[in-house]
Amino acid sequence: MGGTKRMSAEEKRKTILEIYHKTKQVYTEKEIHLLAAKAGVNANSIPDINQSLIDDALVEKEKIGGTNYFWSFPAKKDFMAQKQYEETLKEIEALKTKVAESEVKLADAKRGREDEDGERPKKLARLADLKKKAKDATAELESLKENDPQALADLEKELKLVKDAANRWTDNIFNCKSYLTKKRG
Repeated sequence: MGGTKRMSAEEKRKTILEIYHKTKQVYTEKEIHLLAAKAGVNANSIPDINQSLIDDALVEKEKIGGTNYFWSFPAKKDFMAQKQYEETLKEIEALKTKVAESEVKLADAKRGREDEDGERPKKLARLADLKKKAKDATAELESLKENDPQALADLEKELKLVKDAANRWTDNIFNCKSYLTKKRG
């Protein structure tokens, strides 16, 4: 069995970044591949890991002529951490301001709902009573629609149309029956 342990992606990133920081030199693509392979990073994953470091702004890349040059200095990592720290502080301050504004709005809303003279429960009870009355009135309106003279007249017209259609089909059936009886004898 092989005694070498497989490296995780994060370990590969750290290994390649250490190569840059240890020597503080500028490397070509071939040079960084050779050094990373010697450090135990799988040769197939080196370009992807190096690109991820570039994407995260931990490694700089510059194309001069037909050659790509790569470098990274430890101060860059510190600068990025400081910048992120400052951005986080600004975000925290903005969120604190937002929280304070929300607390003021909440206090204003609560002040508007305070029960100064005991009328709020009465008003809420009246509101519930009015909602119940509106619901009852709607139900009564629906029941009265059943006895609406216009609705009854419309139903009678529809009933007459249906009855006429049934009579027409009955006549058609008898006409067909008499025709077939005359034909067959």
